[in-house]
Amino acid sequence: MKILNFLNTSIITILTLLLSINCFSQEDKTTIKQDPKFEQLLSEKRKINSSLNVNDRFKIQIFTGESEPAKKTLIEFRKNNRNVDATIVFNTPIYKVWVGNYKKRIDAEKKLAELKKKYPNAFLVKPNK
Repeated sequence: MKILNFLNTSIITILTLLLSINCFSQEDKTTIKQDPKFEQLLSEKRKINSSLNVNDRFKIQIFTGESEPAKKTLIEFRKNNRNVDATIVFNTPIYKVWVGNYKKRIDAEKKLAELKKKYPNAFLVKPNK
């Protein structure tokens, strides 16, 4: 009986080893197919990102609050000031409306004084990346 058990165990072990020799693991061959326009988009994005200087620009925050009033404020501002950049920035849970893109603080302060008449809570910000 002991010999039969030993033989069965030995045969199973040998068969398992022989079968495992024929098993293959994952191969390291990877083929990536990508649209050629994707590389073009990436290069355009790199150009745009390198030209953005967010850290050394001043902006004016004219609104802080919820989404819908922020959108209304932005639309109203754009109607009255077509040549000034304006955008909504979301920092959880607050929406902010930032306007302008001023390289010099003095220019931003001049515009701030003008905007304070209509937006009394407006103030100057220098955003960080």
